[in-house]
Amino acid sequence: MSEMQDYKSSLADVNSRKFETFSYLPEMSKEQIRKQVEYIVSQGWNPAVEHTEPANAFDHYWYMWKLPLFGETNVDTVLAEVEACHKAHPNNHVRLLGYNNFNQSKGCEMVVYRGKSV
Repeated sequence: MSEMQDYKSSLADVNSRKFETFSYLPEMSKEQIRKQVEYIVSQGWNPAVEHTEPANAFDHYWYMWKLPLFGETNVDTVLAEVEACHKAHPNNHVRLLGYNNFNQSKGCEMVVYRGKSV
């Protein structure tokens, strides 16, 4: 049996905090992010973009970037909104969500840009 790895994460160290499954993996490339958006769209989920300051990411609500992209099926449109949010808030974490209308829940959620703590 392989040994379980301990990830060093603490409330005091803002940069070490983990927010969802993908945060334990290396940062995603543009192509990997694109594939995640393709998956969200292929599932019929509604993409949405949120952002927040790194210091507030763990214990505050995240700000919604515009409204969710209800019914959006164009991957490039979703990626453009993610990029626009990141450019407007370069120091914030930016995450992508896929809302599942059928289950009325999040189908997926991932941080695609990690902001720098000051």
